[in-house]
Amino acid sequence: MANLIPTEKIIERLRYENPWWITKAIPETYSSMSKRLYFDLFYPFVIERSVKRALVLMGPRRVGKTVMLFHCIGNLIKEGTNPHKLFFIGIDNPIYVNLSLEDVLTLCKKSLSLENLNGCYVFFDEIQYLKDWERHLKVLVDNYPETKFIVSGSAAAALKWHSTESGAGRFTDFLLPPLTFQEYIHLKKLDHLIYEDVIQYDEKNVKYCLTHDIKVLNKEFINYLNFGGYPEVVLNETMQNDMGRYVKNDIVDKVLLRDLPSLYGIKDVQELNRFFTYIAYNTGNEFSYETMSRESGIQKDTLKKYLEYLESAFLVKVLNKIGINAKRLKRVTSFKVYLTNPSLRTALFSPISEIDQEMGNMVETAILSQWMHREQLDLTYARWKYGRKEGEVDLVLVDDKNYKPVWGVEIKWSNRYFDKPQELKSLIRFCNENELKSALVTSVDQIGAKGIQGLKFTFVPASIYAYNIGNITLKMKANS
Repeated sequence: MANLIPTEKIIERLRYENPWWITKAIPETYSSMSKRLYFDLFYPFVIERSVKRALVLMGPRRVGKTVMLFHCIGNLIKEGTNPHKLFFIGIDNPIYVNLSLEDVLTLCKKSLSLENLNGCYVFFDEIQYLKDWERHLKVLVDNYPETKFIVSGSAAAALKWHSTESGAGRFTDFLLPPLTFQEYIHLKKLDHLIYEDVIQYDEKNVKYCLTHDIKVLNKEFINYLNFGGYPEVVLNETMQNDMGRYVKNDIVDKVLLRDLPSLYGIKDVQELNRFFTYIAYNTGNEFSYETMSRESGIQKDTLKKYLEYLESAFLVKVLNKIGINAKRLKRVTSFKVYLTNPSLRTALFSPISEIDQEMGNMVETAILSQWMHREQLDLTYARWKYGRKEGEVDLVLVDDKNYKPVWGVEIKWSNRYFDKPQELKSLIRFCNENELKSALVTSVDQIGAKGIQGLKFTFVPASIYAYNIGNITLKMKANS
């Protein structure tokens, strides 16, 4: 089908999308926004030209991918790149619908009367709207060795799968997760609340970020649980007052009702939507396919498929279970499911306050979402029966090689156990069984170490723990 839109109109659109060709600067809307802390990890891949690869920026909707691309363009201009060598194309605009990427590039050259695209940076936003995008992109990487291609996309399942399948050796993937609590504090310009110190853990002094004012930090933590996963919501109170409209319409509806069904041929979109709502309401709970099927009325095989989709679209994270001695369970009959971003729950239901009974699960969800930025970690939870009783430890890291627990964390939104560590019976039992001498327990605002039955438990406020996971992760990524 021929493109019915006149070339001049498309060139006009390109000029509109690339105002720096004339102004030599990115729009004020973007330049005034704080950069995400992940920018410093991403940008080196943008300017890396010795490796002939396209850069694929993946991540859930609304985490700031487009803004990150504009910040890259802003940086390139500041560093002296000719603005006429920077192209930004939003593939989701229907004007490009019948064009291949090659056609678009030809129009880019034409719009600035360029002889070639050597030394240019070409940014394709929302690449998933182009059918077979990875094939097109691979051809461009081969045909334009002197041009750097950077693409972004949200329908993560497809992006991840396609970029590994067909882009082997041609693409570099970069995952941009939802905002960490550390980034949230940074975006709100509240870094002054934090200082570096040490805490005692496992008989060692460990460098740790602490706060001058735990009351203020906790208030921000609750705010983060409700609104904090999305940069623009953090900075915009109008959106916070209408989370349902902004986040639900944009994220949940587009992913569940449009992206996933079109990628996977899901027939019953309403059923998927119902299932996601059920999971979101129960984030952090243990499920089994039996109970899920009974409670949702959906068949087990369909449930497994839905979970797979939701996980690959970065909407949920499934946590598998181990027994008390960290052995993998032969039959996986139950597991926990968490939202990848606690503020998704607020968008679907309503904001929570620190005294709500869901607070425990939301804090767990938030803490798990900080760990999501370390894709390679094998995190699990432990659950076991002894007699008529059950024991559980919220978060356990297992060493892949010898299947031994490296550490255990008990996530609480309560100060009770700081005063009564002997009540942490499951944690005590788990540590003894696995020869762990210490463990970490979160609290509301208590900090310190407590000895119990030859074990050492370090207590840290949940907000501080969440902040540190993000901080340590970023440092590790920066050094790797």
